[in-house]
Amino acid sequence: MKALRAFWGWLRAVSGDDAYERYLVHHATAHPGCAPLDRRAFFRQREAAAWAKVKRCC
Repeated sequence: MKALRAFWGWLRAVSGDDAYERYLVHHATAHPGCAPLDRRAFFRQREAAAWAKVKRCC
């Protein structure tokens, strides 16, 4: 069971599924006086940043 949890944690980290949880930990330590984004706003901002750049091979 412990190995399965470790694997699941690794898989979430590799796939980026734990991004919001990591953001909350970072935000709590780096910006203690500010309220963090909610989950929906966080992912909206993340997606907008990913698609803001030019995507092409040349």
